[in-house]
Amino acid sequence: MSKNIKIKGKLYPSTISLAMDLVGGKWKALILYHLKDGERRYTELKNEMDFITDMSLSLYLKQLRDDGLVSRKVYGKKPPLKVIYSLTDFGKTLIPLLEAIDNWGNLILEQQNKNT
Repeated sequence: MSKNIKIKGKLYPSTISLAMDLVGGKWKALILYHLKDGERRYTELKNEMDFITDMSLSLYLKQLRDDGLVSRKVYGKKPPLKVIYSLTDFGKTLIPLLEAIDNWGNLILEQQNKNT
């Protein structure tokens, strides 16, 4: 593990903390997971994750875009605009990790069901 990594003016004690800054947070990984199979319009993401507020979804999509994990394409010049979100090539490097976390979550669920 590296020590004292500085990227974009932020200081990280390790590469793990750097990675978690990009994908950590309450909904970031779930948003990325929903985008792993292809592009989505904002309303599609919102419908798939109806438990997240509009403000939170918008904020996390902006952060993921700013960090280079998600792209945002706007079609049209007048409202209603068509806005499409998708993983960037860099964001696609997370797919194996997201699938591994999903598999681990399923394992936890199985273990909990065995214990009840």
